[in-house]
Amino acid sequence: MQRHFHEELELVKEKTLRLGSLVETMVEQAVASLVDRDSRLAEEVIASDRKVDILDLEIEEDCLRLLALHQPAAKDLRFITTAMKITTDLERMADQAVNICERAIELNEEPQLKPYIDIPIMSQLSQKMMREALDAFVRRDADLARQVIPEDNKVDALKDQIFRELLTFMMEDPRTIPRAIRLILVSRHLERVADHATNIAEMVVFLVEGKNIRHAPKEAS
Repeated sequence: MQRHFHEELELVKEKTLRLGSLVETMVEQAVASLVDRDSRLAEEVIASDRKVDILDLEIEEDCLRLLALHQPAAKDLRFITTAMKITTDLERMADQAVNICERAIELNEEPQLKPYIDIPIMSQLSQKMMREALDAFVRRDADLARQVIPEDNKVDALKDQIFRELLTFMMEDPRTIPRAIRLILVSRHLERVADHATNIAEMVVFLVEGKNIRHAPKEAS
């Protein structure tokens, strides 16, 4: 019975990683649909959100069944509740990717306002945070999780930089306002992806140490 329980825990871990990989691909392709002006790719990403929703619900049902049948305690209980919260954050990351695609489709219909430099960098940083947070979850590595958290400061700084640059465009030429606002929204969606990665890292610390560090001040990177 105990062996079967731990096999099911491993299956939850595998499904969570599969979900993370799917979401990371969505974020990467969402930004590519903007940079490459590929609205067909954006539509494909939007359609793939259904796969995320299905897998999210599947993991949640697995976790609830484990809680009901085995009534786990201590570390196993923390693992299951952490997995449920992580999948929620991953599903919300996928929603942000969909939001980026919607803005990309709109922007691709108009002349490009400026070269996209900082947005791809934000995307790469956010994806790296996501990968490392999930790696920390799999390895139960609180030190790695803690290294992820201050990386959010870099994403925030890029978002602020993008806003200042686009504000200059809008002030100099009001005709750029609709495009500039959409790009600002893209940067905010990427910032939210990084925020969710930070949430996952904080939950990994709770999983490993039983210590809740949410809402603690961020360390400087």
